Amino acid sequence: MRRWLLIVLTMLPLALHAQTDSIYYRKPDAIKAVWLGTICPGAGQIYNKSYWKLPIVYGAFMGCGYAISWTQNRYSSFKTAYLDLYNDVQAGTVSEDPSKTYIAVIPDGYDLQRVGGAATWMKTLNNHQQIYRRYRDYSIVAIVVAYALSLVDAYVDAQLFDYDISPDLSLNVEPQIYFDPQHQQSAELKLAIRF
Repeated sequence: MRRWLLIVLTMLPLALHAQTDSIYYRKPDAIKAVWLGTICPGAGQIYNKSYWKLPIVYGAFMGCGYAISWTQNRYSSFKTAYLDLYNDVQAGTVSEDPSKTYIAVIPDGYDLQRVGGAATWMKTLNNHQQIYRRYRDYSIVAIVVAYALSLVDAYVDAQLFDYDISPDLSLNVEPQIYFDPQHQQSAELKLAIRF
């Protein structure tokens, strides 16, 4: 019994050393990374162990989300002001009452007369409404593009996980004499990249 115990105790350090020499690297599955990223943005980067990309992914989503929210609020306020001013112009009840939405969006220090009157202010409100609607739509497109780029990044990162880059990357530049079909001699510069 002691002999077996002695053999096991002497072989244990060898077995432990063999365990540390053979480290297994898991190659991520690209399709799984894309599916995880589809379900939860950034999960593909977590699956690929590219944790440093998470602030970029979530920063892009948060920035686009804030832009959508801010431009939607501005669009709604200018749309409401435009509709209220349009209805008051049609009814002939335009007033300088500060509780009116079209007066509330006038910049500080200005009144309805200083911005050009009701007709000019109505055109300005309509222009602002269209501008902020366009910016909101651009922000929606930007968040879709950010989502697609996070999926493409997860796929490419998983595909290139074990891509071997040789340490012998070299660039050779050498002059060369070239004869064209009309037997004209010309000088060239040959550029060769070896990897």
